[in-house]
Amino acid sequence: MMPRTAKSAPAPHAAKSAPGRFGPYGGRYVPETLMAALEELERAYAKARRDKKFLTQLDSLLKNYAGRPTPLFFARNLTKNLGGAKIYLKREDLLHTGAHKINNCIGQALLAVEMGKRRIIAETGAGQHGVATATVCALMGLECVVYMGTEDMRRQELNVFRMRLLGAEVRAVDSGSRTLKDAINEAMRDWVTNVRTTHYLLGSVLGAHPYPLMVRDFQSVIGKETRAQILKTEGRLPAAIVACVGGGSNAMGIFHAFVPEKKVKLIGVEAGGRGAALGDHAARFQGGEPGVLQGTFSYILQDGAGQIATTHSVSAGLDYPGVGPEHAWLRHSGRAEYVSASDDEALGALQILSRSEGIIPALESAHAVAECLKRAPRMKKSEIMIVNLSGRGDKDIGILRENLAGLSH
Repeated sequence: MMPRTAKSAPAPHAAKSAPGRFGPYGGRYVPETLMAALEELERAYAKARRDKKFLTQLDSLLKNYAGRPTPLFFARNLTKNLGGAKIYLKREDLLHTGAHKINNCIGQALLAVEMGKRRIIAETGAGQHGVATATVCALMGLECVVYMGTEDMRRQELNVFRMRLLGAEVRAVDSGSRTLKDAINEAMRDWVTNVRTTHYLLGSVLGAHPYPLMVRDFQSVIGKETRAQILKTEGRLPAAIVACVGGGSNAMGIFHAFVPEKKVKLIGVEAGGRGAALGDHAARFQGGEPGVLQGTFSYILQDGAGQIATTHSVSAGLDYPGVGPEHAWLRHSGRAEYVSASDDEALGALQILSRSEGIIPALESAHAVAECLKRAPRMKKSEIMIVNLSGRGDKDIGILRENLAGLSH
């Protein structure tokens, strides 16, 4: 639905401070029919972020409904077993609905009410954003429609049931790869048709401006809490922060407060999938190039003709061909490092964390844990590493039973 750009297309020229841009990345590449809605949203958000009443209401719901602040947990057993850096886990998996997604959903639902939009549409891959959207719509009495690829519906059957239980209509998307990209396309088609009455509650730091900025801001509570917690606990900042990167909202959420701290390494972990060939992974910085997808200019996986490539990941939430434009800028500028973890590495890391700390992470988060397992032993014992545990693994039990068949016996 959104414009695409040919492979190796030059980046638009834009100053770092240009509205809606992160260096050359970002922007607003949408049909004319959506411009008014995006401008309305931009104005509403600019007003809300200065409105004490709005911010008080947001903080109250984050605390009393979502369950913030989340703990910063010292993984004593994992630290001892690896023999290197002290490892802390930011426990976003303990939030209501089981992942960080609720932070953004509360913020955007409040904005929708402020704008008088009583119908909410959303897209979801792993289902956690869909569940969080359905949850806040139930709380605020809003109509909710969630688009989800049929492949993701198969992989995340439990979350589909949760969304319907909460009163949402889940619309199956059977086009393309039947995953997150295709769900976003259908959500955008809906929005174009119903733009006057509908707010599109986008789930990550993707899409046209102001979504990457706004979603980042709503998720930045993760990093603000983490910074205060580690200073209180250890009296110093960490040497490294690790987070998985699909669209990139959990990573931007924890990175943002630490971007000015040059001595803190920021490490994003993409889905390495089952191999390096195009179509076998979702590592945009390992095999992608700059281009336009679904409203924003960033790194995307595309073939020689500039067509969007298929992707693969054992984790539905990382199975997407694009990445948030601010991540592209952090990599471009050298402020953050991006690596990948394979399906097997993520599955192994999930088992190790489960058995060493009694915490079953989401498969998305397990990619970050996999990088921790590689990196922590090479670090000094005096150094600190923080892993953003963005979600819990309940939703992935079906996938785990398929991939870890030996555990069934």
